[in-house]
Amino acid sequence: MKILLAVDGSTFTKKMLAYLTTHDELFGPHNQFTLFTAQSPLPPRARAAVGADIANGYYAEAAEKVTAPVLKFLQRHGMEPKVVHKVGAPGELIAKTASAGKFDLVMMGSHGHGALGNLVMGSVATQVLAHCKTPVLLVR
Repeated sequence: MKILLAVDGSTFTKKMLAYLTTHDELFGPHNQFTLFTAQSPLPPRARAAVGADIANGYYAEAAEKVTAPVLKFLQRHGMEPKVVHKVGAPGELIAKTASAGKFDLVMMGSHGHGALGNLVMGSVATQVLAHCKTPVLLVR
C-alpha cells in the first residue's frame, strides 16, 4: 500500500507516528511511505527582496527541520520513506499530492478543534477532507 504521511512537526504528528508504529499489521515496513510537508509561502515582497535562491533555501531548511526527526524515527522502525516538500496551502497540496501520486491512503494528525474551532481558525485536516479523493486517516 502507498501511504502519504502528512507531517508538520507538531505533537499531533508525533501521535500519528506513534499510531503508525504500534499497528505493524496494517502499517509495517511492507508498505511504501512518503513523508510530505508543506511550507507557507513568503510574502511576495519578502521573496523579491531576498531573491529566489535564498527563499528556496529557506523552504528547504524549514522542510528539513520537520522531516529529519520523522525520517530518523521511521528508519529506526525499519521504514525507508521518500521525502517530499512543497510550498503553498497545506490542505490543497496534500490532496493534490495524494491524487497525483496515486496513493492508497493519506495519514495525518489532527488538532481536533471541533466545528467552531474550524470555523474560526480553519483546519488543514478539513481542507484535506474537502479536496482529497484518496481515503484519509486522521489520528487525534
